[in-house]
Amino acid sequence: MQLADLIRTRCSVRSYSSRAVEKEKTDYILEAARLAPSACNLQPWRFVVVESPEGREKIQACYEREWFKSAPLYIIVCSDHHHSWKRPFDGKDHADIDVAIATEHLCLAAAEQGLGTCWVCHFDAPHCARIFRLPEGLEPVALIPVGYPSEPDLFERTPKKRKPADEVIVRESF
Repeated sequence: MQLADLIRTRCSVRSYSSRAVEKEKTDYILEAARLAPSACNLQPWRFVVVESPEGREKIQACYEREWFKSAPLYIIVCSDHHHSWKRPFDGKDHADIDVAIATEHLCLAAAEQGLGTCWVCHFDAPHCARIFRLPEGLEPVALIPVGYPSEPDLFERTPKKRKPADEVIVRESF
C-alpha cells in the first residue's frame, strides 16, 4: 500500500477482536517506532509492551473505558526527559515531539499490518508511572491499544474528516 493511501485509511479503532497480535507484527511496529527521527538523534523514547493478563488489568485501571478493555495488547509510549534535546533559545524540551513522531510511525505500521490502534492521552499518567514502576524522568505520554479491529472493513468504510487545505495551509506569511 502506498503511504498516502495508508494515511487516508488509518483511523482510531475502539473495538478489537479477541485475536492475539502475532509477535512478528508487534516487533514490526516497534521497529518502525524505533527508527523514527528525533531531535539530534537522541531518541528519547521508551515503549512498554503490555499483553499479560496481569499487565492488561493494570493498564486498564489507568483508563477505565469499556472499549479500551477489548484490546489484546497495549503499548505505553514514554518520553525520556533526561535524554531529550532542549532548544537553547527557550529551553523547549522536544521529547514529546520526538515521541509523537515515533508513535505515528508505530500507528501507521500497525495499520499496514491490518492492526488497529488509538492514541489515548486522557489517562491517569501518574498512576500509570507508579504501577509500571517507570524510572524518574520517564513520562507516560500515550497509551496505544493494538489489535485487530472487530469489524474487518473498518479502515475502508471510515471517512477521514479533515479541514480543507485552505484552512490549514498558509504560504509564506499570514
